Amino acid sequence: MSFSKAADLLRLADMATARFEGVSLQEITEEFGCDHRTAQRMARAFEAAFPQAEVKDDADRRRRWRLPRSDPRWLQAQGIRDGELAALDMAARRAERDGAPDDAKRLRALRDRLLAAMPSSQARRTEADAEALLEAQGFASRPGPRVVPDLHMLGALTEALRAPFTIAVHYASANGTISDRLLKPYGLLLGIRRYLVALPVDGDGKMRRFRLDRIREVRITGQGFVRAPDFDLAQFSAQAFGSFHSDEEYGPVAWRFTPDAASVARQFVFHPAQEMIEEPDGALTVRFTASGHMEMAWHLYQWGDQVEVLTPAPLREMVAEHRRADFPALP
Repeated sequence: MSFSKAADLLRLADMATARFEGVSLQEITEEFGCDHRTAQRMARAFEAAFPQAEVKDDADRRRRWRLPRSDPRWLQAQGIRDGELAALDMAARRAERDGAPDDAKRLRALRDRLLAAMPSSQARRTEADAEALLEAQGFASRPGPRVVPDLHMLGALTEALRAPFTIAVHYASANGTISDRLLKPYGLLLGIRRYLVALPVDGDGKMRRFRLDRIREVRITGQGFVRAPDFDLAQFSAQAFGSFHSDEEYGPVAWRFTPDAASVARQFVFHPAQEMIEEPDGALTVRFTASGHMEMAWHLYQWGDQVEVLTPAPLREMVAEHRRADFPALP
């Protein structure tokens, strides 16, 4: 058996062990990018290599292969690969950089528990290999300007969101006036500016956005509440192009990218519900429904004169005088 096939079988064993119901042929084809017949051959090889594997059909009559986890030495035998440990380290650093200190703490705790389950000699070797891998690859970074988050505030918001608890905040409006708000937090919108999505306790029943940089103080009240079961944060955030939403601006948006820019524009997801239309001349028209004209204008500026705003008219007027022809590259 070749090294690559042996590695694939070990990966298949990981899948069959980690998933409670086992792994199906369809999941094998998706994981390894192979066809159905190759997946069948891998399953037969897996049965031969791991005779303790359980093979049964699920409720949908799909055959599944499962490897019992009754032996506590399974993790010690399999170990943690250096790339997997490096991925955990990188995820923890990204979480910390993106203002999620609680997530970073939990990822590091998971890393430590996994290493503690391994023999000390193997754990030291894996940790050293992971450090070398991180040094060789470099840590993935997100360049560009960003607002420095208040980690203490984010920690409090994370705790309130998880419970969930209502929070009392001092909030500064656009004109600098500070008011006290009692809020039911539902989620965070992450962008150049970050927003807390929350329902004011004494409000009109509508969900609101609150800029984190305008929150002067957060206090967890300890008073729990029941989240609205029909609220969907992804759908709510899709009302805006970026983080800012305006009921007055909400409506259809259509941008036409020139044939020269179309291939680059196809690589972007401008909006979760976007529609891309290929034009006969090679141009690309992108349509979606959202608000946030200013954030749209900030993005469109990067495309110079390679994009035309078809609708809405206020956005077309906003960018008309800023479509440059001398940009040497596209975003």
